[in-house]
Amino acid sequence: MTEQLVFPKTYTYNEVLNSALDYFKGDELAATTWMNKYAMKNKSGEFLEATPNDMHKRMAAEFARIEQKYGKRKNNVEGLSEYGQKREFLSETEIFNLFKDFKYIIPQGSVMSSLGNYNVIASLSNCVVVPPVFDSYGGIFYTDQQLAQLFKRRCGVGVDLSNLRPNGAKVSNSAGTTTGAVSFMNRFSNTTREVAQNGRRGALMLTMDIAHPDIEDFVKVKQDLTKVTGANISIRLSDEFMIAVVNDDDFTLRWPIDSKTPKYTRTIKAKELWETIIQCAHNTAEPGLIFWDRQHYYSTSSIYPGFKNSSTNPCSEIAMQGGDSCRLIAINLYSFVKNPFTENATFDFDKFYKVVYESQRLMDDLVDLELEAVDKIFNKIMHDKEPTEIKQVEIDTWKLLYKTGKKGRRTGLGFTALADAMAALGKKFDTTEAIEVVDEIMKTKLRGEFDSSIDMAITRGKFEVFNPEIEKFSEFVQMMEKEFPDIYERMMQYGRRNISISTVAPTGSLSMLAQTSSGIEPVFLLSYKRRRKVNQDDTNAKVAYIDDMGDAFEEFEVYHPKLKKWMEVTGKTDIKESPYSGATAPEIDWLKRVEMQALVQKYTTHSISSTINLPADVSVDLVGDIYIQSWKKGLKGITVYRDGSRSGILVSNEDKKEQKNSECYAETKFPKRPKKVKAKVVRFQNDYEKWVAVVGLIDGRPYEIFTGKIEDAFILPTWLEEGWVIKNRDKNGESRYDFQFLDKQGYKVTFEGLSRTFDKEYWNYAKLISGILRHGMPIPYAVDLINNLNMYDDNINTWKNGIARALKQFVADGTQAVDKKCPECGDPEGLIYEEGCLKCKNCGHTKCG
Repeated sequence: MTEQLVFPKTYTYNEVLNSALDYFKGDELAATTWMNKYAMKNKSGEFLEATPNDMHKRMAAEFARIEQKYGKRKNNVEGLSEYGQKREFLSETEIFNLFKDFKYIIPQGSVMSSLGNYNVIASLSNCVVVPPVFDSYGGIFYTDQQLAQLFKRRCGVGVDLSNLRPNGAKVSNSAGTTTGAVSFMNRFSNTTREVAQNGRRGALMLTMDIAHPDIEDFVKVKQDLTKVTGANISIRLSDEFMIAVVNDDDFTLRWPIDSKTPKYTRTIKAKELWETIIQCAHNTAEPGLIFWDRQHYYSTSSIYPGFKNSSTNPCSEIAMQGGDSCRLIAINLYSFVKNPFTENATFDFDKFYKVVYESQRLMDDLVDLELEAVDKIFNKIMHDKEPTEIKQVEIDTWKLLYKTGKKGRRTGLGFTALADAMAALGKKFDTTEAIEVVDEIMKTKLRGEFDSSIDMAITRGKFEVFNPEIEKFSEFVQMMEKEFPDIYERMMQYGRRNISISTVAPTGSLSMLAQTSSGIEPVFLLSYKRRRKVNQDDTNAKVAYIDDMGDAFEEFEVYHPKLKKWMEVTGKTDIKESPYSGATAPEIDWLKRVEMQALVQKYTTHSISSTINLPADVSVDLVGDIYIQSWKKGLKGITVYRDGSRSGILVSNEDKKEQKNSECYAETKFPKRPKKVKAKVVRFQNDYEKWVAVVGLIDGRPYEIFTGKIEDAFILPTWLEEGWVIKNRDKNGESRYDFQFLDKQGYKVTFEGLSRTFDKEYWNYAKLISGILRHGMPIPYAVDLINNLNMYDDNINTWKNGIARALKQFVADGTQAVDKKCPECGDPEGLIYEEGCLKCKNCGHTKCG
């Protein structure tokens, strides 16, 4: 009998949208976020899952398989915790119930999209740190390739630059001296922007130690908002430097950083460098500040030889040594509040402890699942047709991650919905009463996750290098000895399963799905107006707005989901009476906010991703005070975001004055084109086609643009980022544009006839766009104009998209979009440009293309 092939059921977009809307009770933002980011699709893009129930079943089956591998617990095992002795076996059904409705346990990002998904070959790790860049050209290119290989597997990556010698240092090649560490940041940034996985760009963190002689250049590099647009940057701040700042002492920059006899030294005033750092942070919210000694000593992993932290992941909640990775799971705190928003509201600590305990087991299961995923990646690499020498870096990188993952079994168990849990308990977020409750929650969390990890050390085996003598060097373990002596004694006797356990990661998308506040953050916005297009046949619709095209929209108020729950429970509708009132991100007391984070950090083995939001008019001194206070309170790092700060130094300093003659046209003045203008080479991908743009610049602003498919253009070296466009005349007196650049030996290379290398029709349209640019139309408006052109065929539309994508890269981060209303959450001021993409500063919705 012939065996019949069974194909999985597929669903149309509308079928999934309708079922997801039903699942999320009409929440379009949650429904479309799940569909776009996490629902499993086949290679043709057809949906294989109709609701998150399908995804949760997919994940539960995989976790249950690992639980089954370790077998059911034998009775009366010596040393197990009280709960560990009596708990039931964690079945697939029980795991599914913990996941269902995003109620208790929420695996993050890559786990939801990739675990059990046979259509993709991807890592389950959210965070990777690669070894610090080796101080040579070979080392720089090696790291660059590592980044590319990891980005294509959905990993966010961090790398430290402190090993690179400073600007002007001697090198043993024809150049004589090096251009310094900062000069290579754009290379890594561009790799991040170029490598995408299903439209998801890579995420990169670049760090540098405060003692590096190039630190001031590093601090300032992103003040020009056209540079290093594909990476976050952070400084590793030592206690030595911070004490020098507070005492207004000198500080010695040196390289190598940790050498007792550095080759290069320079003494500076610590406070002057600090003021530069804070001014930049005030301008653009970068660089980020990481208190590096705290990251090292208040850690359960960094004190181990071979595990010393070198950098962090892109959001800074996980610091690791180079060559390690971490996976993330969040616990929904709101779900443990009984009788929420009533006088009888209480937090169920018993249930919370049990869920934390089981979550830590699932975290350890996830290590095994990641090792399996790496095996699949290996299998794919080894079957690729590339020669071994071409794929050697990729092979070595995954071997290293496999080895360290197995050796340390690092986990990242966090939480979300803290603000909602406090509001449901009737506590204002930034009060002493709330902080006291959070203290008890975090103590319970620590007890549950460490009991679980110690129990697994007994039943599954402790992490490979566990050593009680080394443990004593950890300030975190010292805290446990004092405040959790029973757990400490048991851990010293039996070890633990995981070298590091807990974190607080950002949970933007996950919180949309759980319909809660995000991570440790207060609620950002309690309500906003949203418009919905009216069906012309709907006679019951209340039309509030008609656009220029004649389309009608109804308008309605959208509330934060748990604020809406408060309204349902209490029957009240005045937001000012709610427990959220006065406790949103822009309103809370920043001192209490720092105190809250310091408390959570006390019980967390990794770090915390969090942001203090401040109004646009706050002083530079206040930003500095917040960072100083954060250091004194023992934080490992924090971000201060001043509203509008992403506009940076590229914003005009002129006051915006009301135009007296606003209805009159005005002629623009534009610079006459010099014979030779600087140019940026921008490479990008439209669908499956590789494109290149040459953007001519005057005073750093796009003046003209030429773009087309790479196969139709002249071949430029892949490393080339800039050159010149030269306007000449041919023998017939006709204008001609040539492209010139310097090769690696400094010789000029000229390609004549830039105009003939691109399609003639593209060239004519490019002249039109260039005219718009040189007459001073703001770039966001130019992008909007291009996006709204109605082209007649697919080829010209692809060209149009290419022009828009190239120009977006020259829009300063933080610039408001022309059509600034977010299509997802409806925030009327939501859409801003960030790293060449449109992003909603309220809900996180993003769109590139």
